[in-house]
Order: sequence, then structure tokens, then C-alpha cells
Amino acid sequence: MNSSALVWFRRDLRCDDHAALYHALRRFDRVYCVFFFDTDILDTLPSRQDRRVEFIHASIVALDEALRALALRSGAPGGGLIVRHGPAADGVVRLAQSLGVQEVLVNRDYELQAIARDRRVAQALGSLGIAFSDYKDQVLLDQDEVLTQQGHPYSVFTPYKRAWLQKLDAFQLKPYPVERHAHHLAASPASEPLPSLEDLGFARSNLRGLPIPTGMQGAEKLLQDFLPRMHAYHEARDFPGRKGVSYLSVHLRFGTVSIRRLAALARQQAVQGDEGAQTWLSELAWRDFYFMILHHHPHVVAQSFRPEYDRVVWDEAPELWRAWCEASTGYPLVDAAMRQLHQTGYMHNRLRMVVASFLTKDLGIDWRRGERHFAEHLNDYDLAANNGGWQWAASTGCDAQPWFRIFNPVTQSQRFDPDGHFIRRYVPELAKLPAKHIHFPAAMKPLELQACGVRLGETYPAPVVDHVSARQRTLMRFHFLREENLSRKPE
Repeated sequence: MNSSALVWFRRDLRCDDHAALYHALRRFDRVYCVFFFDTDILDTLPSRQDRRVEFIHASIVALDEALRALALRSGAPGGGLIVRHGPAADGVVRLAQSLGVQEVLVNRDYELQAIARDRRVAQALGSLGIAFSDYKDQVLLDQDEVLTQQGHPYSVFTPYKRAWLQKLDAFQLKPYPVERHAHHLAASPASEPLPSLEDLGFARSNLRGLPIPTGMQGAEKLLQDFLPRMHAYHEARDFPGRKGVSYLSVHLRFGTVSIRRLAALARQQAVQGDEGAQTWLSELAWRDFYFMILHHHPHVVAQSFRPEYDRVVWDEAPELWRAWCEASTGYPLVDAAMRQLHQTGYMHNRLRMVVASFLTKDLGIDWRRGERHFAEHLNDYDLAANNGGWQWAASTGCDAQPWFRIFNPVTQSQRFDPDGHFIRRYVPELAKLPAKHIHFPAAMKPLELQACGVRLGETYPAPVVDHVSARQRTLMRFHFLREENLSRKPE
């Protein structure tokens, strides 16, 4: 009797260098592939026009085509992807039973809800005599692979990165040779067309009009565009008006590109002294670091990494919160960044730090509210990295920005968008301002503003807070907490 298995795709929408798919093809005679548009997730989304759902849908169409092409090249009878719409946890168990497979294989997911889901699936499958196995694929080194000499997880990035780089050898970066065993791909059941986006209950967004190519081919296109620029990454990455980053984050989020391949390409150049490649490799290390933090400290999802910072008294400030959300703070770089987020689902990494610092330390609003806002709007939203970034900016996380270091939104603008190119793109009402004043139009005289077509408080808002005063308030906020902590210590 031929053995069979089912590979359940989730955050790994590709068919090359794919851990679970490789292990299934190598071990079983017939391998089916499935993806669920999981209603347990989709039903919680606030909008029926969601770029992420549209990105996933387009990438699933591409994955189905790629699996069929892979099967054809290998002489397999069909290939293709089974695509279902419904609760994934129950659906995958029923599908595995109906197909008569002996095992379901997945690539590991690290978010708490996903871990609980997979545990339920494994138990349900086990009761039916079907095995469940998971593999490392979306990170380079996970869980307990990078520990201190005492066997503890790191909480500071720099020593973690040193240990991470030492462990990141050729074996860890070796790709899984899926195609070698692709002749074991099984044909998907007949008469099961892929559901359209409308069948899923969603409508088209503006994704097609954005420079965000989808699927495996889209990831490859962006990668080939970035490779000649990687050497300058360390110099260009902080400037949102320049083409300095890879723009691959959404592809890493949904696994349309292999993290091992990216790291191998960077490491190849980094060991030769390429500073750009070294810096980009360091960013991949940050990604693993935050996944590790989430694994060992799951409380960070709703609480501060350092429990004493849960006693920080944040402000409610509904009008300030609304100004931040609506990109009407009166600080052009902050407003431009928020408009970029809402219009495209993307925000440059430097700007993520700037707007997070502004929300928490200029407006005094809880980092958790900003984190949730990003979760709703970012194409590349990833719980571990997003949580880590927000706690870094708010000074509540591991190896975070010290609480007394507070970004000045004006000097950040002057330094990283010196000519105002980025601001002019997303805040066009300020386009006629000279570069000297575009970072803080409130410093201009009314007649000067009027000559540039700007009326403060009418065509562009006045600053909602004074940065100097807000900075002092934040220092006092954390100072009181520090004094309280000292008073709690036993003599």
C-alpha cells in the first residue's frame, strides 16, 4: 500500500526550499498540498478590502501554478494545491481523514494562537491515528538554538547576534532540495476550483496599483532588484526618500521567499567585508531575536517585557490619539509616515521608530494601542517583530531604547529626509515649502507660510504638542516609576 501525507501551507507560500514539503516528499509516496483561507482569522479583520488577503490570494494562485509546473517537470500526475475556505483547524483534520493520509506536515508557527491551534490539530489527528509534525522554516535559528553559556535565553541583542552568527553555518543555510523528490506530488481532488477573492467575501484593494509584486515571482523580482544595492544598505537604509531597503518584508512574512536563501546571499558578501551585507544580515538576526523573545517570554504579547514598566501611567488623550491615527499631528515626518501606512500598508523602518516614539513619548499614549493600529494596517505585520519594535521605542522591552532617549521628530526629519522628498510625496500641501522649513512649518511666519500656500490650522494642522514640554513630561513619567522601583527595593 502506498503511503501518503498532507502538507498544510500557512506562512510559507512557495514550493522551493520548503522544509515541510521536502520532508513529506522524501518520506511518502503521495503528497497532497493544502491551504486554508482560515475564517477564524479572516472573520476578525475590520475591513473587507484588505491588502494582505489580496496578497495571499494572488500568491496562492501563483503557488498552485508553481506546484503544477513542478509536478509536470518531475513526471508526477498532476500536483496542484487544494484550497479551502473555512475554519482551518477542523478542516485540515477532516481533509486528512478523507484523503487517508498517514501524516500532516507543517512549518512551525510561533504565535501563541497558532501554537494553540496546532496543538488542537495534533490531538485531533492523533485520535484518528494520523501523525502531525512541524519543522523550522520561517526563521534561521529558533527556540533554544541560541542560548547563553548558562543555558538561558538572551535578552540583549548584541551578544545574541554574536552567538547567532557563530551558529549560522553552511548546514543551517543549506536549501531543501524539493525538486529532487517532486515526482511524489499527488494530484489535488478534481472539480475544486480556487475560490476567487469575492468568494472569500473580500473586495479588491489598491494593491495592484502599488509596487508590491506578489507570489514567488514577485519575491524574486524584488530580490534581484535589491542584490546590486545590498552593498550600500548600511548607508541608504535610514532614508525613506531613497531606494535603500529590500522591500522584501511582506514576502518574508508570508514565506514567498526562503529566509535561508536570503541569509546565504547576505552571508556570502558579509564574510568578504561588505558592510551593507553585514548590516542586512544583522537585520535578519533581529528578526530571529524577536521570535526567540516571543517563544521564551510570551507575556510580551499583552505586557511589557520588563514587568516594572507595566506600572507606567499612560495618558488616554483621545484627541491626540485621533491626530496620530489621522496623520494630523503638525509634525510633517510623522504625518507623512502615517499616510504612507494608510495608503500603501507599508512604512519605512526608520519611520516606524519615529512614529512609535512620537506616540509613546510625545503624546504619552500606551504602546499597545499603536501596536494594534500597526497590526490592522501593515502588509508585513508580524507579531514578534512588531511587538519588539514597539516595546523598543517605548523603552518597555528587552534591550530597548533607554527611557531618557527620546527622538526629536524635527531633527529626525532634518537628518533622514533632509530635502523633504518623502514629506512632499505624502504631504503634498507642504510641497512648496523650502527644505529649511518643511520639517516644522510652525516655525515659519504666517506671511511666509501664506506665500507657500499654507495656512497653519487650516490647510495643515498646527503641532498638537510642544516637543520640549512633551519630552519633559515623559522624563517625569519614567522618573516617578524609577523612584517607585527604588523605594520598593528592600534595604
